[in-house]
Amino acid sequence: MPKHTLRKFMPTPAALRSNKTLSFLGEWAYEGNLWHLNRYSASMGFFVGLFMAFIPLPAGQMIIAAAMAVWLRCNLPIAVSLVWVTNPLTMPAIFFFAYELGALLLDVPTRPLQFELSTQWLSKTLVAIWQPFLLGCALFSIGFGALGYFLVDVVWKLQVRHKWRVRQAQRTAKNQEQPLKSRDNES
Repeated sequence: MPKHTLRKFMPTPAALRSNKTLSFLGEWAYEGNLWHLNRYSASMGFFVGLFMAFIPLPAGQMIIAAAMAVWLRCNLPIAVSLVWVTNPLTMPAIFFFAYELGALLLDVPTRPLQFELSTQWLSKTLVAIWQPFLLGCALFSIGFGALGYFLVDVVWKLQVRHKWRVRQAQRTAKNQEQPLKSRDNES
């Protein structure tokens, strides 16, 4: 994966230290391996972040993603920031499609829904649709997490191969050029 591109979007360690929500992790959150960018840490960071993004825990997604990043030793900033794929603007659409997918797989008739953030909606509507809703959310979590992991892994490998081929071509061109220069010096 383009390491330099990812670094542009990652918060600095100082920015994370000032974030009070991660203070429960203590000094673990600032361990060097959690900030290192390599194929495993970036790929697994994408998995953790996208996995947690589709879990319907609006208040705890970032905390759980941070704890999973520490536990799996993957890139903490990537994991925590990708949780924001589901935000107040995207959440209704994502959760609606999760419900539709779950209802389709469970062969349950769908109900017309209008999402609201209220205790009345939660107590009446969510109680009636929790099974297809949670199934859809679980499938989205696993599916998009795996997709993110494999896309980052493949793109990273392709970039490494490309750079290796470019360096190899440069070495070959340099080696072919060198004997010509030595012949010119001999004559």
